[in-house]
Amino acid sequence: MEEKRFVGVRKEEYSIKQFIKRMFGKGKISKVRIEYTPVGEKIVVSTHKPGWIIGKKGEKISQLTEVLKKKFKMENPHVDIEEIAHPEFDAQLVADDIALTLERFGAMKYKASSYRALGRIKNGGALGAELRVSGKLPSDRARRWRFAFGYLKKTGDAASVVDRAEAVAQTKQGIVGIKVAILAPGIKVHDQITIDEDFMNEVKKNATFEEVEETVKKVKKKRKTTAKKKPVKKKEEVKEEKVEVKEEKGDKK
Repeated sequence: MEEKRFVGVRKEEYSIKQFIKRMFGKGKISKVRIEYTPVGEKIVVSTHKPGWIIGKKGEKISQLTEVLKKKFKMENPHVDIEEIAHPEFDAQLVADDIALTLERFGAMKYKASSYRALGRIKNGGALGAELRVSGKLPSDRARRWRFAFGYLKKTGDAASVVDRAEAVAQTKQGIVGIKVAILAPGIKVHDQITIDEDFMNEVKKNATFEEVEETVKKVKKKRKTTAKKKPVKKKEEVKEEKVEVKEEKGDKK
């Protein structure tokens, strides 16, 4: 019974999220998060256009709360708006933006829209990004196109920090699918080595020319001692060998 109840709650949450996204339109909302509190349900909407979502004097928010009470039977829903400071690093907003351009100008503009979105992400300072567009582009047969730059983790624990999203564009030629993956700046990756340039500059300023020369000499001495030297025979040993050979020849005579 508990498993069925858990599945039912998740289904209801998914339907609420999809309803809110359809209500405000494609490209306006990135994520919808539902939290349960003792007072009531808290719905957090992440968007880069908070003024458009709230409306004049909070009209749209009040309409949304009434719909949630009537349609989804929520007792006391409370809607919060979370502003996205950098929409170019949000995978869902980027995917929706590409889908809207394809729906508006046609599927032939898939390269221009993809390169434009990739340029905004790159200029913003992202570590890496990948865009995949699949569908009837531009021929009758379905094709896949990939646009990418930088560094992007695809497997392992580090892949969890990559923001991924999908979107669908309904064009005259057919349905086009868009997949976006972005590795935003400032995210710590385990196998990435960073050098503190300020510390290096301080060390260079404090170090004198004499100290640098001494360290170079020490390094050269260590290299000489560690290098293998070939054994060289002395001149006296070579002469003795020649004398012994002559004596042996004389005995034979």
